[in-house]
Amino acid sequence: MELTIFLIGALAIIFGFGAGYLIRRYQAKKEVEGAEAKAEHLITEAKNKQKEFLLQAKDKALAIIDDAKREEQTRRKELSYLQQRLEKRESTFDQKLLDLENKQQKLLDRAKEIEDVKERINKIREEQMQKLEKIANMTKGEAAKVLLDNTEKTIKEDILGRMKKVLAEGQEELDKKARDILALAIQRCSISHAQEITTSTVDLPSDEMKGRIIGREGRNIRTIEQLTGVEIVVDDTPMAITISAFSPIRRQVAKRALEALILDGRIHPTKIEEAIETAKKQLAVEIKKSGEDSVFEMGVTGIDPKLVQILGRLKFRTSYGHNVLLHSLEVAHLAGLIAEEIGADVTICKKGGLFHDIGKAVDHEVKGGHPEIGYDIMKKFNMPEDIAYICIAHHEDNPKSLEGIIVKVADAISGARPGARKDTYERYLQRLEELENVANTFPGVSKSYAIQAGREIRVFVMPDQIDDLEAAKLAQSIARKIEEDLKYPGEIKVNVIREMRVTEYAR
Repeated sequence: MELTIFLIGALAIIFGFGAGYLIRRYQAKKEVEGAEAKAEHLITEAKNKQKEFLLQAKDKALAIIDDAKREEQTRRKELSYLQQRLEKRESTFDQKLLDLENKQQKLLDRAKEIEDVKERINKIREEQMQKLEKIANMTKGEAAKVLLDNTEKTIKEDILGRMKKVLAEGQEELDKKARDILALAIQRCSISHAQEITTSTVDLPSDEMKGRIIGREGRNIRTIEQLTGVEIVVDDTPMAITISAFSPIRRQVAKRALEALILDGRIHPTKIEEAIETAKKQLAVEIKKSGEDSVFEMGVTGIDPKLVQILGRLKFRTSYGHNVLLHSLEVAHLAGLIAEEIGADVTICKKGGLFHDIGKAVDHEVKGGHPEIGYDIMKKFNMPEDIAYICIAHHEDNPKSLEGIIVKVADAISGARPGARKDTYERYLQRLEELENVANTFPGVSKSYAIQAGREIRVFVMPDQIDDLEAAKLAQSIARKIEEDLKYPGEIKVNVIREMRVTEYAR
C-alpha cells in the first residue's frame, strides 16, 4: 500500500515536471515568436523612417542646389554689371588720358613758343642796350650809377620826409606802449639793491682779541690768510678787524671761521683749520639753501639739484658790485611780468631769466665768457634749447627768440636801476673817454659829449659836410661801432645833432 502511494507520488512528480517543462517550453516559444515579431516590426518601422529621412534629405539637397543656382545666377549678373562698369570707366580714362596728353603737348608747344619769344626779346634788348651805350658813350653800370646818383639827389628830401613821417607816426605809439609795459613790470617788481663790497668787518668783544688773532709772531693770522686766501687788516679801528678779498666766498669763510674762533676763545693753528673746514661746510649748506629758496620763490620745478646748487653760488658772486643772485631773481620776475603783458611764454622767460647768468658761478674756474659757459651748463643738465639759448641771447644784438629779447630787456632794466651797480671812478672816466673817442673817429663829427653817466652820447656834426639823411646813417654807424668795440652794462643812446647857424651883421 505504501509502495503504491510512493509510486503514485513519484509518477505525479514526474508528470508534474514533464507538464511544467512542456508549459515552460511553450511559453518560451511564445516569447521568442513575440520578440521576433516585435523585432520585425521595429525593423520595418526603421526602414520606413529611413525612407522618410532619405526623402527629406533629397528634398533639402534639391532645395540647396536650387538656392545655389539662383545665387550663382545673381552673382553672375552682378559680375557682368561690374565688368560693364569697369569697361566703361576704362574707356573713359583712356579718353581723359588722351585729352591730357594733347593738353600737355599743347602746353609744351606754348612754352617753346614763349622761350623763343623771350630769346627774341633778349636779343632786341641787347641790341637796344648796345645802341644806347654807343649813343651815351657809357656802359650799363655807369649809366645806372649816374641814374641812381641823380635820383638820390632829386628825391633825398622826399625820402627823409617820408622816413620822419613814418617814424613819427609809429614811434610815439610804440614808445607809449613800451613805457606802459615796462613801468607796470618795474612797479610790480621790487628787489633789494644793496651793493656788495670787497671787504667784510668782524666785530670783536675787545681790542685784546686782536693780539690773539694775530698770534705769536703772527702765526695765527698767517694760517688764516693761507687757508682762506684773504687779507686780514688789523688797524686802529676799535673792536673790529677787516677782511679783504675780491671773492665773497673767501670772505664769508674767513668771517665765519673768525666768529666761531672768537666765540670759542681758543685760537691756534689747529683750531683755526677746524673752524675753516666747519665754515666751508656751513657755507656749502647755505649755498644749496639759497639756490633752493630762489627756485621756490620763482615757482620753478623739475630742476636738477646740482644745477640748483650752482645757482646758489651766485649769492656770493658780484658784477659791478651787484649781487648776481639778486640780479637773476629780479630779471626772472621782470621777464615773467613782461611776458604776461605781451603774450610770450612766461615759464621760459622765468627759467631763462633765473639762469641767464649761471655761467658767472664758474667763470673763474672755466675758460670762456659766461654766456657760452652758461649755455654749456644748461645743456649738460638737459635743459630745453629755448631756455639754454637765453644764456647767450641776453648778450646778443638780435636774439632769435621773443623770450630771449624779453630776458635781454629785463637784464638791462635790472642792471640800469639807480644804485644797482657801481664802478670805480677811474673806470667810469675811462669808459666815458672811450665812448667819446669812438664817436670822434667818424668823419664830419665836430665834437661829442658823453652824458647821463655814460648812458647817452651827444654827437655834433658839421652841417656843411653831413646832411639830414647822412646824419641818420651816422647815428646807426656810431651805435654799431660802440656795440663792437666797447663793453658796458645796459644800453647807450646815440643822439646825433645837426645844427645850421648863419650869422650876418647889419651895419
